[in-house]
Amino acid sequence: MNMPTSVAHSFDEGVSPGDLSPEDLGPIPGVTRQRRLELSKIIAPLVLLAVFLGIWYLMHYWGLRFFFDKDGKRLVPTPLQVWDGTIMRPIARHRYIEGIKWTSIVAFGGLAITIVIGCTLAVLMSQAKWVEGAVYPYLVALQAVPVLAVIPLIYSVFGGGIAPRFFVCIMIAFFPIVTNTLFGLNSADPDQHDLFTLRNASRWTRLVKLQLPAALPNIFTGFRISAGLSVIGAVVGEQFFRAGSKPGVGIVMDNYRVKGIYAPLYGGVILACLLGIFTFLLFGWISKLVIGGWYEAGKRKT
Repeated sequence: MNMPTSVAHSFDEGVSPGDLSPEDLGPIPGVTRQRRLELSKIIAPLVLLAVFLGIWYLMHYWGLRFFFDKDGKRLVPTPLQVWDGTIMRPIARHRYIEGIKWTSIVAFGGLAITIVIGCTLAVLMSQAKWVEGAVYPYLVALQAVPVLAVIPLIYSVFGGGIAPRFFVCIMIAFFPIVTNTLFGLNSADPDQHDLFTLRNASRWTRLVKLQLPAALPNIFTGFRISAGLSVIGAVVGEQFFRAGSKPGVGIVMDNYRVKGIYAPLYGGVILACLLGIFTFLLFGWISKLVIGGWYEAGKRKT
């Protein structure tokens, strides 16, 4: 192994390695690469954001007129105009604060219901193969059904208001939770299963002490996927079920669309995206809190 020249001279002069400073040892390749990776995680998103904003301004001043022969200055306001029309104007700000509240209630409430029903169904499917064989085709069919195709049916059953918004949210977020939980429960180590069999462990003990702990990484992956989908379901539901006195972000956005006021409309899109990112990061944080230590340690060992 080649060592820095300064270190070699130090050894020639009788200096022990313990007397050397980090500067004398020179750069450590692994540490330098790790620092570059950490910097890239910060710099790369900022560069992509700058490119996105540049394209945004390009479409405002020139792109929309060139590609679609439309007035980009009216249809695509600049980020500063969006900020001014959404945050700096009290009326729009108040409407979106109220809208975020109701959209969050529907998104988190629908997600909570989906987690309870989805995890329960996945456990039943993992314990009885006939249940999995009977239910799984209908789960696939539910995932494949376009939401817009069943909007009239949902409206005829629930009417308007907030209840059908919960249903749309559950419908969109249901499949990832069930499939990821089921996959995790069925992925426990076969050798561990043999050990539990030798110990004559009951089905409940096997589920609680083996399958559920092994499934936690997959379960939280399903939670994070469905967290973002639940926000989409809440906003989509608001677009079609407008009756009642609980206007969410989707309703506020649609009102600005009808009036042709585009700056706060873009602001609503950004706020909905931020809400989806927040729910995704929230469940990522909960995942690290619950399983982060032992799961990361297990990955490093393998």
